[in-house]
Amino acid sequence: MTKQFWINLPVKDTNKSKDFYSKLGFSTNTPLGNSDQVQLVIGDNNATVMLFPVSTFENFTKHEIVDAKQATEVLFSIDAESKEEVDEIARRAVKAGGTIFGEPSENQGWMYGCGFADLDGHRWNVLCMDMSKMPKE
Repeated sequence: MTKQFWINLPVKDTNKSKDFYSKLGFSTNTPLGNSDQVQLVIGDNNATVMLFPVSTFENFTKHEIVDAKQATEVLFSIDAESKEEVDEIARRAVKAGGTIFGEPSENQGWMYGCGFADLDGHRWNVLCMDMSKMPKE
């Protein structure tokens, strides 16, 4: 049975991306001393996002890579413990060189979140969810 799950993501500059995500508070490391790769470890379950140079990623996929600044290939969603943490992540993303595509705001009466794009245009969604206010069916 599968024991781990990770996402591979192409980036133009792994060092700049590592710096960007470090400024957001992500845990980053360079596995096996390979400076061409960066590992982001996210959350208590240690979800992993591997950042690879575009050329390496293209070699893996044998397929054209979408320009994430022109089209959306995926939306990564992460949780936050509070509205203040959502606001802080949005602030850090802009300060680190990212852009906000969804300003921090309430959504559906039980979520507070924002959306930001990283240096390569990959989109991230940050949500603080109050499950006690989630509509019951």
